[in-house]
Amino acid sequence: MKTTTTRRPAPHEYGAFYQTYISKVETNDIFQTLADAKTSVAAFFENLPTEKWDYRYAPGKWSIKEVLQHLIDGERVFAYRALRIARNDLTPLPGFDENLFAENCHASQRTPASLIAEYQAVREATVHLFNSLHEEDLGRIGTASNNPASPLAIAFIIAGHELHHMGVIKERYLSE
Repeated sequence: MKTTTTRRPAPHEYGAFYQTYISKVETNDIFQTLADAKTSVAAFFENLPTEKWDYRYAPGKWSIKEVLQHLIDGERVFAYRALRIARNDLTPLPGFDENLFAENCHASQRTPASLIAEYQAVREATVHLFNSLHEEDLGRIGTASNNPASPLAIAFIIAGHELHHMGVIKERYLSE
């Protein structure tokens, strides 16, 4: 089954903090957006100059490898939240410490190709998850990081979070 929806999440379906990400998504066809990004985002990373992968634009900032691993890790966490809420498990879900994840991800020891392959595999799984959900599943509201969260909002958050970090990479890592 392929899920189709033409609505954006309502403000009561997510915490105000996430509006920044959701507003970056220009289309309502979120599931096609996620599917398309599997190819376009991978192509973007495949075309990065080799010397940029370990570059940090300032002390204490993540390398591009770590940014990509952060996108992968974040998507896994968000997809897990969407799955739990969609299955009507309304147990409040904790947040996660993105900096702790980055400190322990070993991205610097990985090849760009392995990170890109993992990104594509995770995105493929995310697309399959969302395509399996019904409209009623998408609208269920649970709690994640002490905020309301619906699976539909989470889909938009995944896409918007990715757009945010792609913008940061273009602005701060590639403009020099």
